[in-house]
Amino acid sequence: MPGAYWIAHVTVSDDAAYAKYAALATEAITAHGGRFLARGGTAIQKEGRAHPRNVVALFPSLDAANACYESATYQEALSHAKAASERDLVLVEAVD
Repeated sequence: MPGAYWIAHVTVSDDAAYAKYAALATEAITAHGGRFLARGGTAIQKEGRAHPRNVVALFPSLDAANACYESATYQEALSHAKAASERDLVLVEAVD
């Protein structure tokens, strides 16, 4: 079964609230077998709309990535992020 990527592009408007999101999101992601490959490092935007923060996490499967998103811990995290950021998030199955 191929892994999956969690790819987020984020513009943060409230650093304190987003820090609460990040702490809980990290807990949820690691609990579902995810590990961060990129997390807010330097990026070069080539196409589309730029966000200052880009995050890529690798999960063992698309089901694991989706289970993380749907988990109670991540949903609690998301409650802090919604008013504190503008986000685009996609879960993408990796090639085998």
